[in-house]
Amino acid sequence: MPSKYDQLERKRWLILILICLLNLCAGSIYAWSVLSTAAAQALTASTDQTVTAADLAIAFGVANSVGPLPMILGGAFNDRFGPRWVIVSGGILLGAGLFFCGLADSARDIILSYGILFGLGLGLAYGAGISTAIKYFPDRRGFAGGLVTAVYGFSSVIVPPVAQLLMRHFGIMNTFMILGVVSGVVIVICGLFCDRCPDDFVPSRMQGVSATTPGEGKTWKEMLASPIFYPMIVLLLCGCISGLMILSQAASIAEKEIGLSAVAASAAVSTIAFFNMTGRLIAGTLSDWLGRLGVLAAALACSCLGLLLLTTCSHGDTVLFYLGFILIGIAFGAFMGIYPGFTADRFGSKHAATNYGIMFCGLSIAGMLGPVIMRSMQQSGFDFAACCWVGIGFCLLGLVLTIICKKAV
Repeated sequence: MPSKYDQLERKRWLILILICLLNLCAGSIYAWSVLSTAAAQALTASTDQTVTAADLAIAFGVANSVGPLPMILGGAFNDRFGPRWVIVSGGILLGAGLFFCGLADSARDIILSYGILFGLGLGLAYGAGISTAIKYFPDRRGFAGGLVTAVYGFSSVIVPPVAQLLMRHFGIMNTFMILGVVSGVVIVICGLFCDRCPDDFVPSRMQGVSATTPGEGKTWKEMLASPIFYPMIVLLLCGCISGLMILSQAASIAEKEIGLSAVAASAAVSTIAFFNMTGRLIAGTLSDWLGRLGVLAAALACSCLGLLLLTTCSHGDTVLFYLGFILIGIAFGAFMGIYPGFTADRFGSKHAATNYGIMFCGLSIAGMLGPVIMRSMQQSGFDFAACCWVGIGFCLLGLVLTIICKKAV
């Protein structure tokens, strides 16, 4: 290996740390449930209109919905020129979105600032960070993808209490501004040090093992023309939709179905978030050794078991509830951690940023369908157990798709 790649092989660990740090800041989206309630109260007090957290919920939905667009467009720029200015642009937009929320005079201002600016910035920074980590670690794609997505998930554990602390001392509007400045500056600084990974970079441990250069790969058009793409994206949807059906309403389920208090339900949500985070790292790392599809199949089995346990739960069944939710959280985390590397395995790393942005649409669709299915079934009179059985059906379909993906070329 040329000497410049000896140095690059050491530098990639620094870049991985920087990507973890920027993902920690990008994960400020997990503080939305805390921020929206306080923002609604502040807007109600400062205007003549009553604003509720439900009125601001659209901002969160928009921020998540626009994510694939900057991931795909930013990914194309990233694949060609490198991640630096994609991440920097993402940091500026993300930080500006939060900062302008602090200047908002209406719900519309917050929806535009958070939903559009923050959402676009998040998609740029998150997508470029993950694809860059995958490119620098073709020998440990599962570990790299699992680690950076786990750190992103870890934000759900630490950012909400930090936001609460800031709000107690500075108020909600100043908290928006502080989070915006800190998150934006950190992401921009990290982005400035993220160099483009050479297409022909081969770590020493892969020399003589890989028959193809890690940088080789299919364009997005070739990926869409590949017969394996469609079962892969539907597999991602099936693996995530059952988890998002449950996790999106975790606190409500804990209170209504199990009878937990609001405080206990909040603790349960934090516990689930922790296992979701650990599932990303553990499953991603295991997939490097045991294979992506094998670990994904195991995750689907875990999700099925967790959902089955929840169908048997009633008031007071706290242990079964926790066990079921933990299994579902781990399974959802596994898909989040494995899929970036899985996509690069199948379609190469040269166009990994663009390709994963397109593949990520499966998760976005699941994020919209999961809560809608859950809410529609409940409004139609179905009980919680019936909702769990629908989730089990998606998991079983996912298991069939793992077999199809294994046989597809």
